[in-house]
Amino acid sequence: MSPSEQPQNPSAENEIVRAEATVTLHRAPRYRNFMLLGAIVGVLLALILTVSFPETEEYERMQIFGFLLLGGVAIGTALGAVVALVIDRIIGRSKMSVVADRLGTNGVSTTSELRAAEPGSGTPDDEFPTFNEK
Repeated sequence: MSPSEQPQNPSAENEIVRAEATVTLHRAPRYRNFMLLGAIVGVLLALILTVSFPETEEYERMQIFGFLLLGGVAIGTALGAVVALVIDRIIGRSKMSVVADRLGTNGVSTTSELRAAEPGSGTPDDEFPTFNEK
């Protein structure tokens, strides 16, 4: 085996399967991303609508943009969330069951054999409740 073909993790040879469990995978969209995209579309729509219509005597162009921006961001965020919910319902119907392995290592020290933190080392195991106090 050449050096480029060797495994990246040298401790992978010591791993053993401790337990197996069947888990269900469910793909879901990232709601935050959809809502952020909806808000950005609302901002762009507010900007386009502000520029496309002429300025009136009652309101300045920046006031109109502010009003449209408030509504555009709110409506865009809500529509982004609704789109994410619809996609989640469509994709959510397909669930997949897989077997997951719980791996352990052979020959590596366990947590009971680990050395305790030195006093005054700045670790949370110190006797003092404050951390990194000067």
